[in-house]
Amino acid sequence: MTDIVDAATRRRMMQGIRGRDTKPELLVRRGLHARGFRYVLGGRGLPGRPDLVFPSRAVVIFVHGCFWHRHAGCRFAYVPGTRTDFWMTKFEANVRRDHRQLEQLRALGWNVVTVWECELRADSVTVIENLRETLSASESRPPARLQSPRKHDLHR
Repeated sequence: MTDIVDAATRRRMMQGIRGRDTKPELLVRRGLHARGFRYVLGGRGLPGRPDLVFPSRAVVIFVHGCFWHRHAGCRFAYVPGTRTDFWMTKFEANVRRDHRQLEQLRALGWNVVTVWECELRADSVTVIENLRETLSASESRPPARLQSPRKHDLHR
């Protein structure tokens, strides 16, 4: 199957895909902020750079797009019809990286919550309420210090 747009248009479209401050991420941030939760953005120094970090509760939240992070069974996690091998390789690497980072965060003592784009599309109010309950149930602890990774950690 050939692409329906020319290469220059496709390139511009792909460059427009944002990695942060996405609509789903902003929806979660606004919802939690309105409920009194304060967080750190970007999680610099933590594996995977979580979207939202709650150091005092040892909770991190990832807001994942179903397409890029391969939400199992989701209609948004389709495989493009062109360059299928390229996309499958890319998706497999994304999933392996996500799993590795999740394990690293858990080993460091963080509770990890993943919010999927399709869940927010279906019922954002319920998702935000579930996050509120999860955060409320998390025991407060002394704030964890977010540190920049050491040079030798960057190459793992």
